[in-house]
Amino acid sequence: MPTASHIRHILPGLALCLTVALGAMATERLEVFLLGGRWIEGLILAIGFGIAVRTLFPTVRFLREGIDFSARTLLEIAIVLLGASISLSSIRGAGLGLIGGIAGIVLLSIGISYAIGRVFGLPRRLATLIACGNSICGNSAIVAVAPVIEADAEEITAALAFTAVLGVVVVFLMPLLFVTSGMSASQYGVFAGLTVYAVPQVLAATAPAGLLAVQTGTLVKLVRVLMLGPVIVLIGWLLKAEKDDLQAHHHSIVPWFIIGFILMMGLRSFGLIPEAALVPMTMTSNMLTLVAMAALGLSVDVRVVGHAGGRVIAVASLSLLSLSAISYALILALQIP
Repeated sequence: MPTASHIRHILPGLALCLTVALGAMATERLEVFLLGGRWIEGLILAIGFGIAVRTLFPTVRFLREGIDFSARTLLEIAIVLLGASISLSSIRGAGLGLIGGIAGIVLLSIGISYAIGRVFGLPRRLATLIACGNSICGNSAIVAVAPVIEADAEEITAALAFTAVLGVVVVFLMPLLFVTSGMSASQYGVFAGLTVYAVPQVLAATAPAGLLAVQTGTLVKLVRVLMLGPVIVLIGWLLKAEKDDLQAHHHSIVPWFIIGFILMMGLRSFGLIPEAALVPMTMTSNMLTLVAMAALGLSVDVRVVGHAGGRVIAVASLSLLSLSAISYALILALQIP
């Protein structure tokens, strides 16, 4: 966090990030009003607007500190608050076999997706972001993992932009799959919960299949989201373990915001966070994330993102296909009716 002497250096860049974020928020609401839905998420709009401002008006030095603060510190605070939105009680009613299967699929999918990314020549950090976003919960996973692996703005932007597009395509194609595949409502719900990126997208994808599919898909998706905490702790530990001077860095094996995330999740699970505080905490987390995404956009060199575009699309698509295959295999293995 900044000291008092740094605040005046942070404020100009922070104000610019906030302005870009508010513009993205207003545009998202205009989408809902005019089109009846969010065709482009606020996070993607914030990045896009930030890139546009950076391209048209290259940021000057006195804005840099505030932009960096927004992209890193505000994002870390948002991740801590995100933990309050996840409760272990959400897995009640799911069988142990299904829970274990979901955990196994998440880890297996991350490994496969990462390998695909490396085969296509993506940098390790970008391959990791795509693998986690594809395997856990899309944008939220990318945003949470990014500071752990110290990903730069271009890598985060590329992962978010192309997985967001792919996520929208999947939502439109999933109902067609239900009609043609012969899966039951419960099987389709499990499949959607395992493959669709975000909870709202799961709801949209399963709604045509009925209430049972919606309930099953949401439950499976929530269990999948719970893997976010253990995965980012594991990634952080593995990255620190690779460093030669492990003993000197022992105190930072787990970043502070990941500890905060897990603590918040535990408090929520044991009912120690008042219900009245949950909505404001979620709204604050979302707003801070939006400001952080605007900062990332303001830090992006468009040429770098464009250069990686084709490979990122290919890797994200192949990763999703592999996740779909192993998800369907789990449905058959568990003999879900």
